[in-house]
Amino acid sequence: NKPGNVFVGLPHRIDRPVSGAVLLSKTSKSLSRINILFKEKKITKKYWVIVKKKLDKESGILINFLKKNQKKNKSFVLNRKKEGFLRSELEYHFLKKLKNYFLYEIKLITGRHHQIRAQLSHIGSPIKGDIKYGAKRTNNDGSISLHAREINFIHPVKKEKITIIAPLPKNEIWIYC
Repeated sequence: NKPGNVFVGLPHRIDRPVSGAVLLSKTSKSLSRINILFKEKKITKKYWVIVKKKLDKESGILINFLKKNQKKNKSFVLNRKKEGFLRSELEYHFLKKLKNYFLYEIKLITGRHHQIRAQLSHIGSPIKGDIKYGAKRTNNDGSISLHAREINFIHPVKKEKITIIAPLPKNEIWIYC
């Protein structure tokens, strides 16, 4: 880019109350290359999440069907396929017992609107602070305890493995992780 010309591309995003890593592109060419990697599922994203209720198994895969309600800015979950609902998959793994909560790592297999939030709430384990999806109260800072922890991919030009790890927030419960 020439001085004064600035380009910032955003190939993906995270919800406003979520902390963590976001990938940006400095050129339109890199943006299109990253978009292709996302479309071909060659980028993996891992999240850390804190929930009140322990999940039934140490690790597993949740498969549901989600539909976004634009007016309510919320996704609704079904256990079976239905018109207008999209198949949604995530993999979870137990990491640590905290004082009154549980820490899990989530690997997205599909990337749907509010997917982690909606699927965990659907199985009775809403994210700490996420009142939109069933938590009893908000976190003090308005966040929810969902953190985009890691992004992995092979650089489209250099062919090197890129791993981006976001430091944990320095607030409330994250200091115990």
